[in-house]
Amino acid sequence: MLNDPIPSHVDPRKLSDRGTTLQGEVLLGDLKRLCDPLADTVGTVQAKFVFERDERRSVVIHSSIDVPVKMVCQRCLELVTLPIHSECSYVVVKEGANTQSLPKGYDVLELGEDPLDLLALIEEELLLALPIVPAHHPEECQQPAGLDEPEPSVDEVTRSNPFSVLAQLKRDPNV
Repeated sequence: MLNDPIPSHVDPRKLSDRGTTLQGEVLLGDLKRLCDPLADTVGTVQAKFVFERDERRSVVIHSSIDVPVKMVCQRCLELVTLPIHSECSYVVVKEGANTQSLPKGYDVLELGEDPLDLLALIEEELLLALPIVPAHHPEECQQPAGLDEPEPSVDEVTRSNPFSVLAQLKRDPNV
C-alpha cells in the first residue's frame, strides 16, 4: 500500500495485476471544478483506491474518498462545513466495448490506451457527492434577520375562499 500523494495518472491494468492499493491526499485547491461551488478551498481530500482483478479477470477499482467542504447554507446564508464521502466500484473496459455482460454493482469506466487521470476521477466523484442544496441541520440553522413570517396588517381584508361553495355542496347529500 502506498501512502503518498495520489499520482495524477496511473495505468489501472498494471496496478490491478499487482493488487495495488493507493492511499493518500490531494489538495482541495488542485480540483478546480470542485472549488467553484465551495466557499473555502483550503483542505485536503483523503483518497483510497484498491486495484484488483475480479473472478472474471476484469480490472476493478474500488474507491473511497472523504473531504470536509465549506459551503453557504441555503437556509441561513452562513458557512456550513459538510463531510463529503464517496465510495464507488468501477470496472475498466476498453472504449467502445460491449458493457451488457458486465456484472451488476459496478460503474463502467471506459479507458483507451492512455493512463487513467485519477485526479479527474476524484473530482467527478466529489462533484456528484456534493449536496444540491447545502444546509445546516434544521436545529442548528438560524433564519436570517428580517425573514420571519410577516404578521397580517390591520388593513388587510379577509377574503372568503371561492371554493367554500363546493365544500358545502359536497356535504349536502341531495346533490
